[in-house]
Amino acid sequence: MENGNNVTEFILLGITKNPGLRKIFFALFLVMYVVTVLGNLLIVATVIASRRLRSPMYFFLISLSLADVNYSCVLVPKLIVDLLSESTTISLEGCMTQLFAEHFFGGAAIILLIVMAYDRYVAICKPLHYATIMSPGLCCLMVAGSWVGGLVHATIQLLFMIQILCGPNVIDHFMCDLFPLLKLACMDTHILGLLVILNSGVMCATIFLILIASYVVILCSLKSCSAEGRHKALSTCGSHLMVVMLFFVPCIFLYMRPVDTYPIDKAVAVSFTVVPMLNPLIYTLRNADVKNAMKELWKKPGTLGVTNLHV
Repeated sequence: MENGNNVTEFILLGITKNPGLRKIFFALFLVMYVVTVLGNLLIVATVIASRRLRSPMYFFLISLSLADVNYSCVLVPKLIVDLLSESTTISLEGCMTQLFAEHFFGGAAIILLIVMAYDRYVAICKPLHYATIMSPGLCCLMVAGSWVGGLVHATIQLLFMIQILCGPNVIDHFMCDLFPLLKLACMDTHILGLLVILNSGVMCATIFLILIASYVVILCSLKSCSAEGRHKALSTCGSHLMVVMLFFVPCIFLYMRPVDTYPIDKAVAVSFTVVPMLNPLIYTLRNADVKNAMKELWKKPGTLGVTNLHV
């Protein structure tokens, strides 16, 4: 990763310079990180161990949980260490790796939300054809497509950034992200900024509108369902919509705009570290099947790893 002025590391200014607040944020993010990792891994273990969670929705939920865990592991440990450290630097290689991994796992998670919305659409609107449409082969293909989509998205972002950094090395942020890095570019970033908006902002906005439209169609179709079926569908779709809103609103705010940075960007970006922690709570507290499976798992911890997962 060479560049014209031989920049080898960056200085991250972090969330705040206030020592008291840094200690508070350290404790807060440490707890959030532990909850995120344990919560998502608990979902993975529960789905794998439970015989009652064999529908495609839970197969997709495993992938989403793994994406959330990896996304948090990319961002939060560095943030936690920096909150107690006087030296908050990151190497050029580390910065580019963080940027790539952040958009890889984030992009995969975004596409997985579309997959999960499609799964709910088929389950609710075409229940008699659900097993035929959502075949194991199609489910595996959609999950693989989500990860490939995230890979392509992240690769494009990395190629945008890797050749333009040659000037200042102070990043007014707690992580390496697109717009803060564009501020350090040694060239006119107008065209590049439009490409970033197209690859990130337009992507977020388009997928958000597709998801909202799909759930509107699903909700409109509930008129023909029984009261019990309507309640279960509303509970499931409500969980998905909460995740969609929590993730996409900050994403659209950060990337669907002209190239510039604002003080509020850091606070909005923090939400990306919160959503992976909330996903386990949202999907378990509003899902009786998952809660019952977790109770069984708690009573019989020896079942972990014994049952094979089938889509």
